[in-house]
Amino acid sequence: MGRLISPLICLLAVAGSLQAQNDDAARRIARELAPAVERAVGLKFRREPVVAVRSREQVRQFLNRRIAEQFPTAEIRAVERAYKAFGLIPDTLDLRRLLLDLYAEQVAGFYDPDSSALFIVRGADPTMIRMVMAHELVHALQDQYMSLSRIMKLRRQNDRQTAAQAVTEGQAVFASMGALMPGQDMPDLSQAWSAVREGIRQQQSAMPVFASAPQIVQEGMLFPYLGGAEFVRTFNQRRSQPDEQPYGERMPVSTEEVLHPSRYTANDRPMRIGFAPAGHDTLVYDDDFGEFETRIALETWGASEAQAIAAAAGWNGDRYEVLGSAGGTVVVWALAWDTPGDATEFAQALRQAWERARGRGAAGRRWQVDSLVVSGTSVVRLVDAPSAWQGWSRLPAPRLTRLAR
Repeated sequence: MGRLISPLICLLAVAGSLQAQNDDAARRIARELAPAVERAVGLKFRREPVVAVRSREQVRQFLNRRIAEQFPTAEIRAVERAYKAFGLIPDTLDLRRLLLDLYAEQVAGFYDPDSSALFIVRGADPTMIRMVMAHELVHALQDQYMSLSRIMKLRRQNDRQTAAQAVTEGQAVFASMGALMPGQDMPDLSQAWSAVREGIRQQQSAMPVFASAPQIVQEGMLFPYLGGAEFVRTFNQRRSQPDEQPYGERMPVSTEEVLHPSRYTANDRPMRIGFAPAGHDTLVYDDDFGEFETRIALETWGASEAQAIAAAAGWNGDRYEVLGSAGGTVVVWALAWDTPGDATEFAQALRQAWERARGRGAAGRRWQVDSLVVSGTSVVRLVDAPSAWQGWSRLPAPRLTRLAR
């Protein structure tokens, strides 16, 4: 779900008494913080960012429009059907309503790349205003050096967009902390990740919608901030020039690169996977999960966090298709692996997890996990379909090419 809008989830509070109840007050705070943000990022504003205050209802209306733009009704219903087909969200969930409620619950400020404007929510917690403003100023600065709207508009490239969001949100977390606490060592968020996630989940009264959301949604919203901040921390430690940025050609193309800095340094590009046309079936939706969501999927299906992390290591690209057939929904998922051993470990974990989630097969359905070799690369393929599906006689064959940066 990488291309969903990422609101600012306030993970850390910074004491302060300033409030932004009108545009002039918000602009004063922005001007005060801008030099510190520039130093923390290593770039200069090419132009002063537009800053304004909006009511919570105006923000909700904006988010409603943005979701409608990014996800037309047919598109979001297809995404919803795909994640339900994989058992990652409940069959009764209205995904569009959940997203709108989540963002309205959490958002305290946001940067809109279409208008190049930064907005603060009127009435936001005054102890959070400086953190929110610094975070969104980083986004405004990023947008003057790369196109944030281009990232948001990627289609059917979930993993690539999640990786890009990890850079933008992670840098905003890391740099805003540096701007507000200059000279202090930034914490290693990889060590605090579990504690922060659990702390947020336990805030039922403060964020009841988030606390009750499916794991794939919760983790997908947290990863760009926490995983991204750790990636940026590592990137900053290794860069040779203070203005060197993970933008453009240096932008990670997969969550594997975000999760494993050594993969990023080695320019380890994953395989692009495709399938032959669906024949008599109708393509409902296709996309990829990436290493990060593959981990979360395994956990959702019953694997422990440690098992999921180990099984997803060695990921080298994936693609899924959800098809509509005469007998019902068909799920096809193919994943490439670095080594035959990685493929074997994942295939075993997937069989165990899928059996826990699906059983040996619902009435009128069957599934199987196959280990293949395609163009010299180890591939694991999952197929779950009606027992009478015509495709069982000739299963969709994965085709591999190397993903370009």
